[in-house]
Amino acid sequence: MQLRAAILSALLFTTAGAHAQTPPPQDIPFPGTLRIDVDARDIGRRIFKVKATIPAQPGPLTLLYPQWLPGAHSPSGPIDKLAGLQVTANGKPLTWTRDPYNVYAFTVNVPQGATDVVANFNFMSSQGGTQGRVVMTPDILNLQWNANSLYPAGVNTRNIQAQATVTLPPGWSYATALETERRDGDTVVFKPISYDHLVDSPLFAGQHYRQFDLDPGAKVPVRLNVFADNAKSLDAKPEQIEKHRALVQQIYKLYGARHFDRYDFLLALTSQLGGIGLEHQRSSENSGDTGYFTEWDSTWLGRDLLPHEFNHSWNGKYRRGADLTTANFNVPMGDSLLWLYEGQTQFWGQVLAARSGLWSVDQTRDMLANVAANYDRGRPGLAWRNLQDTTNDPTIAQRRALAFRNYQMSEDYYSGGQMVWLDVEGKLRALTGNKRSLDDFAKAFFGMRDGDWNVNTYTFEDVVSTLNGIAPYDWATFLRDRLDGHGPLIGGLEAAGWKLVYTDTPNDAFKAQQTRAKNTNLLYSIGLAVSDSGAISDVLWDSPAFNAGLAPGMTLQAVNGRVYKGEVLKDAVADAKTSKAPITLLVRSFDRIDTVRIDYHGGLQYPKLERIAGKPDRLAELWKAR
Repeated sequence: MQLRAAILSALLFTTAGAHAQTPPPQDIPFPGTLRIDVDARDIGRRIFKVKATIPAQPGPLTLLYPQWLPGAHSPSGPIDKLAGLQVTANGKPLTWTRDPYNVYAFTVNVPQGATDVVANFNFMSSQGGTQGRVVMTPDILNLQWNANSLYPAGVNTRNIQAQATVTLPPGWSYATALETERRDGDTVVFKPISYDHLVDSPLFAGQHYRQFDLDPGAKVPVRLNVFADNAKSLDAKPEQIEKHRALVQQIYKLYGARHFDRYDFLLALTSQLGGIGLEHQRSSENSGDTGYFTEWDSTWLGRDLLPHEFNHSWNGKYRRGADLTTANFNVPMGDSLLWLYEGQTQFWGQVLAARSGLWSVDQTRDMLANVAANYDRGRPGLAWRNLQDTTNDPTIAQRRALAFRNYQMSEDYYSGGQMVWLDVEGKLRALTGNKRSLDDFAKAFFGMRDGDWNVNTYTFEDVVSTLNGIAPYDWATFLRDRLDGHGPLIGGLEAAGWKLVYTDTPNDAFKAQQTRAKNTNLLYSIGLAVSDSGAISDVLWDSPAFNAGLAPGMTLQAVNGRVYKGEVLKDAVADAKTSKAPITLLVRSFDRIDTVRIDYHGGLQYPKLERIAGKPDRLAELWKAR
């Protein structure tokens, strides 16, 4: 027994020592330049070949693969896709050891006489299915440097100078916020930049590409770079580009300062590349419908995406929560202020879609009605969980599917945060006789130091202080009541002169959302959303459907004796309003088929905003172009 205890003790000491070898980041100079060379030509097998050359001194060296990813707010670095790691120094192989307590850390011993080490590995990108987002197709690729690099531990990443190169498939075009030093055939060499900013500067490349100047003649360029599965999708009309140009001018008027030396929207119009909406300081990283331009009238629903991501250059990238600002990409992030980072960005994303003309006022109002309904009837989980706690969801759930999202809740700081900021907007106007608004907060909080694109951190106290500078009030209590409370989050509507009602006709945004989801959404009546194929995709907690025993994953086969179709189900709900008979459903669950009866007679219920007589229309003021 004593021998066994001694062995266990020795093992624990060894593994603890190995874990302790990962040095914490320090704010010290970094000698030399980290080089990252990526070969992105293997589009058939979707493999990126990576070579990282890391300056080093003799002795132990820990190499890190980025774990905590900005924008994702979570420890979601795709370490599972790193394969074939080989490390050499002076051309000779080195043995690497993975930290048993930190799978993102690899330690090697650098021999005497070596001034750097070379790490080669493959990034085995998704082939589809359950492997994650597809980032390579025959026509487009999305290169994210965090997924295709290693960096040394022990130093703040902002102090690491890095230079990247990429070799693209023959003849492909590319776009990125990085500055090009030169292009040799299909190999592009970028100018050196800090590793922080390298990771923050992804690249899109492809066969079908157009670039649009969104601020012609400006000293600080803003460009819309569009890649597509085919050339047809790039056919943008001048009036469509004018609305994107209007977005640039409207956001400049909102903030009054820029925090970039250039800005490149990266937009992929694709049905093949995996969907993405990710913010960066000097670029966006987005995908949209293939008919974004060519089917303009029917694809309007997603046109607040670019306003949302552009906002993040100010909110989230330049100004960032202090607990979210870390010394490197392997220090845990704190997400406690995401209700400002994402919540106010969600607010301004929709407001600027209206101010720029990307959305009409009617479309903006319908979208707000749908969001409000979600926090009036659609989040029964607010009874047990508050908005503040959902800021933990990037770590808890990492956007995995949930059985009852409306009850479990997930990342509600986005749209729930939007409703909180609408409430703040109304309170500011009320306190100042309509002389001050959230526009004033935006300019004061985000619009300083024109041209500065170093991170400027903030705390909850900074938010409260800025609000008090606009209109003195107990803002700390106002915000905490809404963030920590459990009630509906729709108080801002009344302050804006509107109220939420429910009618038997879906608004245009509700219809568009159903079309995109390919479902029939009756969550606010019987509490059920059903796909066109009959699969039950959502059941509202404690709704008539829930209390009748229905759950996501079941399949609806018949309604009142008729084969299921969305219209058949809607007709049954409408007819039940004047009938005492329950709605009878035939439902399959695994290998069982059961009859389920829902005793509901409230008719169809869809959200709509309605004016409050005698109160000024503050939404019209909010959405009006500046």
